[in-house]
Amino acid sequence: MHDSSRYAVGIDVGTTTVRCIVGHVDATTGIPSIVGVGEVANTGMRKGTIINLNGPAQAIDDALGEAERMSGHQVDSAAVSINGTHILSTTSDGMIAVSATDHIVTNDDVTRIEEVATVGKVPPNREVLEVVPHSYRLDGQDNIKDPIGMTGTRLEIAANVISALTPNVNTLHSVLDMAKVTPKHVVPSVIAASKAVLNERQLENGVAVIDMGGSTTSIAVFEEGDLQYAGVIPVGGSNITNDLAIGLKTDPEIAEKVKLTHGSATAQSGSENVSIKHDKETLEFKRADVDEIIGARLDELFEAVTKELKKAGRFAKLPSGVVLTGGGAKLKHIDEFTKEALGLAARVGVVKGFGGVAEHMDEPRYATAVGLMIEDANTKSHQGEHHRGGRTKAVADRTGGFIKRFFGRLKA
Repeated sequence: MHDSSRYAVGIDVGTTTVRCIVGHVDATTGIPSIVGVGEVANTGMRKGTIINLNGPAQAIDDALGEAERMSGHQVDSAAVSINGTHILSTTSDGMIAVSATDHIVTNDDVTRIEEVATVGKVPPNREVLEVVPHSYRLDGQDNIKDPIGMTGTRLEIAANVISALTPNVNTLHSVLDMAKVTPKHVVPSVIAASKAVLNERQLENGVAVIDMGGSTTSIAVFEEGDLQYAGVIPVGGSNITNDLAIGLKTDPEIAEKVKLTHGSATAQSGSENVSIKHDKETLEFKRADVDEIIGARLDELFEAVTKELKKAGRFAKLPSGVVLTGGGAKLKHIDEFTKEALGLAARVGVVKGFGGVAEHMDEPRYATAVGLMIEDANTKSHQGEHHRGGRTKAVADRTGGFIKRFFGRLKA
């Protein structure tokens, strides 16, 4: 018997952890309810980039297995994250002559001008993940958001092109092949996270999302409903753990416990020492040392964040401030540190509005996986559905216009 139920799946392939979320899509509202969650430690990646196929393939398979058992749904395809400093955001433009004899702009014209905006502007060793139109110009009329149906002869575009190195994209596909998953869309992790934690007002006013992962920190800047800039810094929560291991003269496992239990982005008051239990032994460390080590690494990280915001031309110019996501956003008082470091309002992002087995889903570490699930839910119901077993034609159109649909709905 044919099952008409529709599911949406997001797979966040992080350097240290793979997270998979399965949602059952309500046939009436189109809103997914979370029915399956899988979370597994990952190996074989460095700074967001895959360096060994077997580790991530096994982690994806294990995370999917957990989510499938919980949901009762076998995952064939999903929206998948990509990360790493190779991801670039490039401003571009282009011009075409409207092709129809009646000079009415069509979908084909828009597709064609987006292609023109990338040809020669993106190096041949890079793959375009998405073209984000900022505005169109039709026969001298400026600031058009959607030209389809308008009449004119000369159509121009100003856009933001998000691209990734082709070898890195191909490696991700190889890993997904090994895990027998077809990627419907490949989306930079910070952009997926943004979809889960931002609202329309923030997107219009101007806001930055900082996704603090295990080995990378990604930044996305939005204004007037559009993605203005995206960048990735090769520093994350694991760097803090390693610094603590060196500074406290202990091993990384204990350092991670210290960070999670006593770590804070701002100096703490209280007793001079902190203690944790490890293998039936109680270990003590100086609180001042813990604070100093974490503070030094955060200072370095947020100097790099400041440089990225300056590159985007939005430093200290974002009315809706900064929203923090990722596992690193769980560090105590990180919002206060961010506010002081960047001179902007700051808060930790919260995922809201999903029922089902959504316990802990509001935590910032799940934002990317939830955002990917939302993107998959927005895909037309049964297009590109395939069994787990290998790459198919759906890989060719894996990105599927994620950003365009996302912001198109907000501007409608």
